[in-house]
Amino acid sequence: MKSIRLFISVIAIAALFVFVGCSGSPKNPTKGETFPKMYEDQPRSVLILPPMNESTDAEAKDYYMTTVEVPFAMAGYYTFPVEMVSDIMKQEGVYDTEILYNMPLAKFYEYFGADTVLFTHIKKWDVAYAVVASTLTVSIEARLLSTKTSEELWRYEGSVRVDLSGGNSSGSIEGLIVNAIATAINTASADYVKYAHIVNANMIYTLPAGPYSAMHMQDQGMLLNPNRR
Repeated sequence: MKSIRLFISVIAIAALFVFVGCSGSPKNPTKGETFPKMYEDQPRSVLILPPMNESTDAEAKDYYMTTVEVPFAMAGYYTFPVEMVSDIMKQEGVYDTEILYNMPLAKFYEYFGADTVLFTHIKKWDVAYAVVASTLTVSIEARLLSTKTSEELWRYEGSVRVDLSGGNSSGSIEGLIVNAIATAINTASADYVKYAHIVNANMIYTLPAGPYSAMHMQDQGMLLNPNRR
């Protein structure tokens, strides 16, 4: 429940930015123009595969996997339980994420009856640290492919970059020491999952609403803010 409440709060903040961005950018493309195949195919279910981790953090894959299922369910899609999918794949002798990503998409329909499969790549999940300054970056790429046609229906690329510096602008030795200590504390306590939720909130606002949402087929005219893609 805590993670759901956190995501709802993040969604509300993201919605405000999307609304403001859309009202001031009439030339932005709409969801219908950008992702027409989503409205043509009208998928009902999403099978979420474990992400491919291209970052330097070995734990990023497991952490991110805990954040991605709820957003798609809240967007109006049936999502297959992650543990169930993992168990079935293991029964089929598939243990490696790379093998999953190279499987024929029709197999996922055969095994699960899934309309679409979500492929995600964690591009960055790290901190650039330089004593008195550090920056946390979470960067994700996602693609939704049809299990019937193998066509790409939707894609997203986005990142969140957070300054973890102490924020002390003083040039004195004392100020630099205070800043270095604050930066070290901020870096050590940085919650990647929190920022992954923000990336996901931005991501879901580009996704056409699913059939279990009141906005299904009603959001084709919604403008997309290019700064959030």
